[in-house]
Amino acid sequence: METLVIGAYDVLAILDKVGRSEFMDALILRLQDAFRKGADDSSLRSPARSGFARASHSDALLEWMPHQHGADGLTLKTVSYSPHNVSENDLPTVLGTIVRYNDSAGRLEAIADAVILTAMRTGAASALASTLLADPGSRVLGIVGAGAQAVTQVHALSRRFAFDSVLVFDKVTERAMSLERRAGFTGLRFEVAPVEEIVKSADVICTATSVAPGSGPVLPGSEFLPHLHINAVGSDVRGKRELPDGLLERALIFPDHFEQAMAEGECQYAPKSNIRLDLTQLCAAPAEAVAFRPSTTVFDSTGHALEDYVALDVLIDYARELKIGETADLQHCSADPLDPYCRVSKLAAQRQSTAV
Repeated sequence: METLVIGAYDVLAILDKVGRSEFMDALILRLQDAFRKGADDSSLRSPARSGFARASHSDALLEWMPHQHGADGLTLKTVSYSPHNVSENDLPTVLGTIVRYNDSAGRLEAIADAVILTAMRTGAASALASTLLADPGSRVLGIVGAGAQAVTQVHALSRRFAFDSVLVFDKVTERAMSLERRAGFTGLRFEVAPVEEIVKSADVICTATSVAPGSGPVLPGSEFLPHLHINAVGSDVRGKRELPDGLLERALIFPDHFEQAMAEGECQYAPKSNIRLDLTQLCAAPAEAVAFRPSTTVFDSTGHALEDYVALDVLIDYARELKIGETADLQHCSADPLDPYCRVSKLAAQRQSTAV
């Protein structure tokens, strides 16, 4: 049985030919449509992710995220979170692989590198939530945590908002300064700033840090604009947090995945009365979202497996259109489905025949 294999260099080739902004635009639109339809389709199932800590570091994880898209197919993404990777191994903090199975036979249809795909789908989800909840006239974007995810956050949001400037903070100053080089293709103006200034001045803030469990929050409890919208991306395991109590007590919280956010996201610490619609419900009723824009809002982004399904869909569509990727027999398909040794026996018979 043939499986489409989309490796790391295939992903790069697709982004090069399609254009990263064109890919991002398609991803945002497809995500919006998928979340909207998900509100009325019980056949779409995304259980909360699961995983375990790895032996190398207490905060290093291996996790898996399944999604069933009705009879259309299933995806399973495995992702490793290694906050020490950049300094110790010169590798990204988040590494991942995603596979697609068909529903009728459970056959492996595709396997793809998910490193860039995960970063892009997370940025696309922030852009989607911000389009619904943030002031459309937002001019100042704040970035707190200037790692790899910051690049796709800036990129995705730049596709939906006409920002005048991007204020950047990272505890490693050199990393904050380098974001302009890494995300300069957006054409935005970048300025390194204290986190207190970002909180005071930004219309939209993206927090994308690797703060350790029990070490947060990363934003101060200072004053902020009343219409501030925050995409909280970094709180994704139990005990992690990026936002202070004072902000969570005043803000309306919109999780991507209720169950997951309650266990791992900012919803761990938010007053339950402040937790409102999830992203599926927001996309299904965009008119309701408009009423929240004058308020302080938080998109609690823990990572939804539906995002992975859609991102892989977009990647596969472009791979087939551009004829990029390889096919390989990764699953055994015997001529006799009742005999797993059928082909082995044939090879042995051929070898004996040749020897004679």
